[in-house]
Amino acid sequence: MKRPILAAAAAAAALVGACASTPSGPSADVIAAAAGQAAPDAADFVRMAGASDLYEIQSSQILLSGSQDEALRRFATMMIEHHTRTTATLTAAAQQAGLAPRPPALDSAKAQMIRDLQTADGAARDQLYRRQQIMAHREALTMHSLYAQQGDTPQLKRAAASAVPIVAQHFNTLAAMPGGESGSHPGH
Repeated sequence: MKRPILAAAAAAAALVGACASTPSGPSADVIAAAAGQAAPDAADFVRMAGASDLYEIQSSQILLSGSQDEALRRFATMMIEHHTRTTATLTAAAQQAGLAPRPPALDSAKAQMIRDLQTADGAARDQLYRRQQIMAHREALTMHSLYAQQGDTPQLKRAAASAVPIVAQHFNTLAAMPGGESGSHPGH
């Protein structure tokens, strides 16, 4: 049991090392906007973070099934790799905290986003994927930064803190892509 936990911790450390330790650019604005909100409790954080990672993985697999946009394909490949690792880190942290996390499951909103991606195609799918990713990363960055600051479980606070620079890097990458922040208003 200790080996998977240590492997997840090592993967998290490698990801954090590859990303900027202090978020800057558009991601710093998201974190600043989250100030004053309350963090979820441990069980809700584990559930929401798992749903977020699962959405990132599934939506990126859909994008890879048909997109010709090389920048988006590289981004989607990175999403699958990074969010698989953040799920492992979160699961290990939850287990260390004495929780019994369930396998990640999509909430109804993210399930609808997946269905929308599945029915779109071509350039319309690429554009929808980009808009959804901006929104999903804004939500994830807010959630992880709040939990890292205010969370009620030390092991999960560390996992959240390790995810912040990763999600911030993803958000900044999306913001720099053509169309970047244009589709990122909170209601969409």
